[in-house]
Amino acid sequence: MTLALSWIFSLFLGLAGGIAVGGGVIALFVVLDIIPRLAQLSRSYEKVHWYEGAMVSGSVVGTVADFWNIKLGLPFEIINGWIGLLNGIFIGMLAAALTEVLNVLPILAKRLHMKRYLFGLLLAMVFGKVAGSLFEWFVYNR
Repeated sequence: MTLALSWIFSLFLGLAGGIAVGGGVIALFVVLDIIPRLAQLSRSYEKVHWYEGAMVSGSVVGTVADFWNIKLGLPFEIINGWIGLLNGIFIGMLAAALTEVLNVLPILAKRLHMKRYLFGLLLAMVFGKVAGSLFEWFVYNR
């Protein structure tokens, strides 16, 4: 009887914690209007519901896979490469949308008197992020 009660209690705590953290993340995305801005930046506003569904589905699938320790039967290198690529694309687009929402780059360019070089500043940030990620992946983690 105590094992079943312990299992139910653990299930309740895990579910409550997941709902709290997931709700906080989704609230952040909703308050900052990140998903509609991301759709607007990528000129695919008619697919905004797909973005929202993908975020919720990804959260649920990731939580279930982590909770039950699900493993895929494919070679590790293929999975690792695809997951890394998709995560990098998501993080990059999320950072771009967040930066646009908060108007960080225009304010930074104005204060540093670099308005004419805003595009170059953005490209330098992108290439720096890519170079740093490749360095960490191929050199630092070996």
